[in-house]
Amino acid sequence: MNTTALLPGLDFLVQPFTFPATPHEFKVTALRECPTPDALQLCDTPDKAAAYWRLHIATHPHFNPECECFVVLLLNVRRKVKGHQLVAIGTQDAVLVHPREIYRLALITAAHSVLVMHNHPSGESSPSDADLRITRELIRAGQLLKLELLDHVIVGSGNFTSLRSDGHFCP
Repeated sequence: MNTTALLPGLDFLVQPFTFPATPHEFKVTALRECPTPDALQLCDTPDKAAAYWRLHIATHPHFNPECECFVVLLLNVRRKVKGHQLVAIGTQDAVLVHPREIYRLALITAAHSVLVMHNHPSGESSPSDADLRITRELIRAGQLLKLELLDHVIVGSGNFTSLRSDGHFCP
């Protein structure tokens, strides 16, 4: 039995359709398009990383000081900043990150190493168990990819903690 005879106009309502392909474009902004002062381009110590945070991350339009924000700095072989990415914005006391998101842009930009940073809105820069856990995961993932994780710096109110300096990067 023909269903269009029972429901006139159904053939007009039910048309075959296709979803258009939606290509994705990724834009990596070159450092020359967002220059940094020469004194802060070299990021080989936690002090310089914290200074970079204050100048570039804390002033970023998407940065929210009331939530944990996780950032990756992409470094060249001389440990100069090629760029940075605000990877995730979390809640007041947690941020969800995965090594895949941390190392994705590092692979695309051919970074030699990475340095990760996040803030603690409470103002205390001491690491939590979750901070130590994600640091261990990032170290292991970086070893597989041959991308060194130089440090994980936690920024508080006027202070910071380097997990490498605190001995959390030991084998």
